[in-house]
Amino acid sequence: EEEGDDDEEADEGLAKRFLALERALTEGLRALPPPGPPVTHVYDPLDYAWDPPSDFVRRFLRSPKLVLFLGMNPGPFGMAQTGVPFGEAWHVREWLRVRGEVRKPPLEHPKRPVLGLRCPRAEVS
Repeated sequence: EEEGDDDEEADEGLAKRFLALERALTEGLRALPPPGPPVTHVYDPLDYAWDPPSDFVRRFLRSPKLVLFLGMNPGPFGMAQTGVPFGEAWHVREWLRVRGEVRKPPLEHPKRPVLGLRCPRAEVS
């Protein structure tokens, strides 16, 4: 084994544990009753856009952190497009160099289509 291999495995394990926790929390949210009127569409980007946030976590959660800032960009051109918290498409794609497939959500609002990392719109929130 080369020097540093254990560190890489530990780093990968940290990201793997974080992603498993994220999946479990998402399942817990999915178990809640739907919001009902006037809400007609609910996007779950960790369902249809799992690849980019997984890439993000594996690339940037390389060691234990003292602080973890969680959240999502609440507008339709942030995390709803990329799955990455606070993740406007241009920044996720060009600045962070995150990659991955983004599928369409099961029920997509016609005025808020999901274009994934190709989304040309900027998030203003």
